[in-house]
Amino acid sequence: MPDSRILLGVIGRAHGVRGLLRVSSHTADPADLTSYGPLTDEKGRQFALTWRGDGIAEVAEIVDGAPRKVADRTVAEKLTNTRLFIERDRLPPAEDDEFYLADLIGLTVVDAAGSAVGRLAVVHDYGAGVSIEVERPAGPPLILPFTQACVPVVDIAGGRVTVVPPDELEVPDFDPGADDKAGAASLAGAPS
Repeated sequence: MPDSRILLGVIGRAHGVRGLLRVSSHTADPADLTSYGPLTDEKGRQFALTWRGDGIAEVAEIVDGAPRKVADRTVAEKLTNTRLFIERDRLPPAEDDEFYLADLIGLTVVDAAGSAVGRLAVVHDYGAGVSIEVERPAGPPLILPFTQACVPVVDIAGGRVTVVPPDELEVPDFDPGADDKAGAASLAGAPS
Protein backbone atom coordinates (compact mmCIF):
# COMPACT_ATOMS: atom_id res chain seq x y z
CA MET A 1 0.00 0.00 0.00
CA PRO A 2 1.41 3.42 -0.88
CA ASP A 3 2.50 5.67 1.97
CA SER A 4 0.23 8.41 0.63
CA ARG A 5 -2.92 6.71 1.95
CA ILE A 6 -4.33 7.44 5.39
CA LEU A 7 -6.63 5.07 7.29
CA LEU A 8 -9.92 6.86 8.04
CA GLY A 9 -12.20 4.03 9.11
CA VAL A 10 -12.91 0.33 9.38
CA ILE A 11 -16.04 -1.54 8.35
CA GLY A 12 -17.22 -3.69 11.24
CA ARG A 13 -19.85 -6.36 11.54
CA ALA A 14 -23.16 -6.51 9.71
CA HIS A 15 -26.15 -4.77 11.31
CA GLY A 16 -29.48 -6.39 10.50
CA VAL A 17 -30.41 -8.28 7.36
CA ARG A 18 -30.60 -5.45 4.79
CA GLY A 19 -26.86 -4.89 4.28
CA LEU A 20 -26.22 -2.16 6.84
CA LEU A 21 -22.82 -2.26 8.53
CA ARG A 22 -21.22 -0.91 11.66
CA VAL A 23 -18.40 1.45 10.72
CA SER A 24 -15.69 2.77 12.99
CA SER A 25 -14.53 6.26 12.01
CA HIS A 26 -11.06 7.62 12.81
CA THR A 27 -11.91 11.22 11.90
CA ALA A 28 -12.03 13.93 14.60
CA ASP A 29 -15.82 14.03 14.25
CA PRO A 30 -16.93 10.49 13.34
CA ALA A 31 -19.75 11.83 11.18
CA ASP A 32 -17.17 13.48 8.88
CA LEU A 33 -16.06 10.12 7.47
CA THR A 34 -18.68 10.37 4.71
CA SER A 35 -17.69 13.92 3.75
CA TYR A 36 -14.43 12.84 2.08
CA GLY A 37 -16.19 11.14 -0.81
CA PRO A 38 -15.27 7.65 -1.97
CA LEU A 39 -12.88 5.71 0.25
CA THR A 40 -10.67 2.84 -0.92
CA ASP A 41 -9.67 -0.46 0.62
CA GLU A 42 -6.27 -2.17 0.42
CA LYS A 43 -7.20 -3.77 -2.91
CA GLY A 44 -8.13 -0.42 -4.47
CA ARG A 45 -11.90 -1.00 -4.43
CA GLN A 46 -13.90 2.20 -3.87
CA PHE A 47 -16.74 2.57 -1.37
CA ALA A 48 -19.30 5.28 -0.64
CA LEU A 49 -20.92 5.47 2.79
CA THR A 50 -24.17 7.02 3.97
CA TRP A 51 -24.85 7.18 7.71
CA ARG A 52 -28.13 5.53 8.76
CA GLY A 53 -27.64 5.73 12.53
CA ASP A 54 -24.94 6.18 15.16
CA GLY A 55 -22.03 4.17 13.74
CA ILE A 56 -24.33 2.38 11.27
CA ALA A 57 -23.85 2.99 7.55
CA GLU A 58 -25.21 1.98 4.20
CA VAL A 59 -22.23 0.97 2.09
CA ALA A 60 -22.03 0.93 -1.69
CA GLU A 61 -19.10 -0.34 -3.74
CA ILE A 62 -18.39 1.88 -6.72
CA VAL A 63 -17.96 -0.26 -9.83
CA ASP A 64 -17.39 1.38 -13.23
CA GLY A 65 -18.39 4.72 -11.72
CA ALA A 66 -21.75 3.49 -10.43
CA PRO A 67 -22.56 2.68 -6.79
CA ARG A 68 -23.72 -0.87 -6.04
CA LYS A 69 -25.40 -0.86 -2.65
CA VAL A 70 -24.70 -3.71 -0.25
CA ALA A 71 -28.25 -5.03 0.05
CA ASP A 72 -28.09 -8.14 2.22
CA ARG A 73 -26.39 -9.51 5.29
CA THR A 74 -24.35 -12.16 3.43
CA VAL A 75 -22.60 -9.57 1.25
CA ALA A 76 -22.22 -7.22 4.25
CA GLU A 77 -20.50 -9.93 6.31
CA LYS A 78 -17.83 -10.31 3.61
CA LEU A 79 -16.82 -6.66 4.19
CA THR A 80 -16.18 -7.08 7.92
CA ASN A 81 -12.76 -5.63 8.88
CA THR A 82 -12.34 -3.81 5.56
CA ARG A 83 -10.05 -0.85 6.21
CA LEU A 84 -11.02 2.40 4.48
CA PHE A 85 -8.38 4.83 3.22
CA ILE A 86 -8.11 8.24 1.61
CA GLU A 87 -5.23 9.78 -0.29
CA ARG A 88 -3.19 12.04 2.04
CA ASP A 89 -3.52 15.05 -0.28
CA ARG A 90 -7.34 15.02 0.15
CA LEU A 91 -7.02 15.83 3.87
CA PRO A 92 -6.93 19.44 5.03
CA PRO A 93 -3.51 20.78 6.04
CA ALA A 94 -2.69 20.41 9.72
CA GLU A 95 -2.99 23.51 11.90
CA ASP A 96 0.06 25.08 13.57
CA ASP A 97 1.39 22.79 16.32
CA GLU A 98 -0.71 19.92 14.94
CA PHE A 99 0.14 16.99 12.67
CA TYR A 100 -1.26 13.73 11.44
CA LEU A 101 0.08 10.68 13.31
CA ALA A 102 0.93 9.10 9.95
CA ASP A 103 3.38 11.98 9.36
CA LEU A 104 5.50 10.72 12.29
CA ILE A 105 6.41 7.41 10.64
CA GLY A 106 10.02 7.41 9.47
CA LEU A 107 11.16 10.43 11.49
CA THR A 108 14.53 10.32 13.23
CA VAL A 109 14.25 9.92 16.99
CA VAL A 110 16.75 11.73 19.23
CA ASP A 111 17.14 12.03 22.99
CA ALA A 112 17.12 15.31 24.95
CA ALA A 113 20.86 15.79 24.25
CA GLY A 114 20.28 15.40 20.51
CA SER A 115 21.90 11.96 20.22
CA ALA A 116 20.31 9.56 17.75
CA VAL A 117 18.08 6.89 19.30
CA GLY A 118 16.56 5.37 16.18
CA ARG A 119 13.70 5.77 13.73
CA LEU A 120 10.00 6.08 14.53
CA ALA A 121 8.61 2.91 12.99
CA VAL A 122 5.01 2.62 14.23
CA VAL A 123 2.36 4.68 15.98
CA HIS A 124 0.06 2.45 18.06
CA ASP A 125 -3.43 3.56 19.05
CA TYR A 126 -5.49 0.90 20.76
CA GLY A 127 -7.95 3.36 22.29
CA ALA A 128 -6.36 3.80 25.72
CA GLY A 129 -3.70 6.22 24.53
CA VAL A 130 -1.23 6.52 21.70
CA SER A 131 2.28 5.07 21.91
CA ILE A 132 5.21 5.18 19.53
CA GLU A 133 7.56 2.38 18.61
CA VAL A 134 11.17 3.39 17.99
CA GLU A 135 13.24 1.05 15.86
CA ARG A 136 16.81 1.10 17.19
CA PRO A 137 19.90 0.10 15.17
CA ALA A 138 21.02 -2.29 17.90
CA GLY A 139 18.51 -3.73 20.27
CA PRO A 140 14.83 -4.34 20.60
CA PRO A 141 12.32 -1.62 19.73
CA LEU A 142 11.61 1.03 22.33
CA ILE A 143 7.92 1.70 22.99
CA LEU A 144 6.99 4.98 24.67
CA PRO A 145 3.71 6.69 25.50
CA PHE A 146 3.02 9.52 23.09
CA THR A 147 2.68 12.23 25.73
CA GLN A 148 4.12 15.73 26.05
CA ALA A 149 6.39 14.48 28.84
CA CYS A 150 7.88 11.59 26.81
CA VAL A 151 7.80 13.26 23.39
CA PRO A 152 8.33 16.95 24.10
CA VAL A 153 9.34 17.98 20.57
CA VAL A 154 7.83 16.95 17.25
CA ASP A 155 9.54 18.66 14.32
CA ILE A 156 7.91 17.36 11.14
CA ALA A 157 9.73 19.90 8.92
CA GLY A 158 13.08 18.97 10.53
CA GLY A 159 12.32 15.26 10.23
CA ARG A 160 12.78 14.39 13.90
CA VAL A 161 11.17 13.90 17.28
CA THR A 162 12.78 14.23 20.68
CA VAL A 163 12.03 11.58 23.31
CA VAL A 164 12.57 11.56 27.04
CA PRO A 165 11.84 8.10 28.47
CA PRO A 166 10.12 8.18 31.87
CA ASP A 167 12.37 7.62 34.91
CA GLU A 168 10.52 4.37 35.65
CA LEU A 169 11.63 2.97 32.30
CA GLU A 170 15.08 1.49 32.07
CA VAL A 171 16.49 1.51 28.55
CA PRO A 172 19.42 -0.88 28.72
CA ASP A 173 22.16 -0.96 26.15
CA PHE A 174 21.67 -3.95 23.93
CA ASP A 175 24.11 -6.87 24.08
CA PRO A 176 22.93 -9.51 21.61
CA GLY A 177 24.78 -12.28 23.46
CA ALA A 178 23.56 -11.30 26.94
CA ASP A 179 20.50 -13.58 26.86
CA ASP A 180 22.59 -16.53 25.75
CA LYS A 181 25.16 -15.88 28.52
CA ALA A 182 22.46 -15.47 31.18
CA GLY A 183 20.77 -18.68 30.05
CA ALA A 184 24.07 -20.59 30.08
CA ALA A 185 24.92 -19.26 33.55
CA SER A 186 21.58 -20.32 34.99
CA LEU A 187 21.92 -23.78 33.43
CA ALA A 188 25.49 -24.13 34.75
CA GLY A 189 24.25 -23.70 38.34
CA ALA A 190 21.26 -26.03 37.93
CA PRO A 191 21.50 -29.49 39.49
CA SER A 192 21.58 -32.39 37.01
